[in-house]
Amino acid sequence: MKKLIALTGGVALAALSASAASAQQKWDMPMAYPATNYHSQNGEAFAKCVNAGSGGKVNVVVHAGGSLVNGNDIKRAVQTGQAPIGERLLSAHAKENALFGLDSVPFLATSFKDADKLWAAAQPKIEAALEKQGLVYLYSVPWPPQGFYFKKEVNSAADMKGIKFRAYNAATARIAALGGMVPVQIEAAELSRALATGVADSFISSGSTGVDSKVWESLTHFYDVQAWLPRNTVFANKAAFDKLDAATQKAFKSCAATAAADGAKKAEELTAGYLETLKKNGMKVLAPSDALKADLVKMGATMTDEWIATAGADGKAIIDAFKK
Repeated sequence: MKKLIALTGGVALAALSASAASAQQKWDMPMAYPATNYHSQNGEAFAKCVNAGSGGKVNVVVHAGGSLVNGNDIKRAVQTGQAPIGERLLSAHAKENALFGLDSVPFLATSFKDADKLWAAAQPKIEAALEKQGLVYLYSVPWPPQGFYFKKEVNSAADMKGIKFRAYNAATARIAALGGMVPVQIEAAELSRALATGVADSFISSGSTGVDSKVWESLTHFYDVQAWLPRNTVFANKAAFDKLDAATQKAFKSCAATAAADGAKKAEELTAGYLETLKKNGMKVLAPSDALKADLVKMGATMTDEWIATAGADGKAIIDAFKK
């Protein structure tokens, strides 16, 4: 009888263990940038926070550098449920909804403070747009201000003509067109190879991307034009998120708020350091000439007007709120 009870107890314990194991959900989280990038590191911290905050009910596993899903495909993968959560540069999907391209309108918000103010004005409408696509907004983190990387000295828009320019969204493709450059679609994970092989000769991005990609191996000049501060956004598949219990959803939201604050703080801390790293590796880090600055301001005014025309009443309301 004692053996039977012991055996029965053992079976029950095994069943409970199996039940607990099956109750835990694995949430793969594809991210486009290298594991060393602060966005990816922030994603890792977010994942650990959720895993602990959910009491082990959810195990978020980060896959950095496009290792699970290519950057261009992450949003679609989350929408279709191939991945329950992911991070994406929303401006790459501005053709789906003009609001997604707000953070890439040049010379509209050129500081961390202004970028935060612009995002605060836009976030409710961005959240609603994502929800219509079956996604739940979790958090967003800015990149440092964007500058131009070139293989030669550039003192005006005239010097840009004919240059092969990496375009990763509608805004950067439009900049290429306005500057007379040739746009080439290249994801972040492919950038180093594209520069090394001459597929692209230039691009616009933060100091962070320049350091991640060791651009000094191929390019020579960085112009600190502070064009805009794009944002990476983390979102979840709505159907998957809705199946979570209230406590677990709360853990996701709480950890997301922490990730947003920590990521923004880290971006600001790292900005000057990235530019110093570029200098130490032989790149010329320069302010734009007056002529180049004037040309870029004209591009920015044109693109702001174009964006408002495309985004309609929602876009105008966001810009008006931002400028108050």
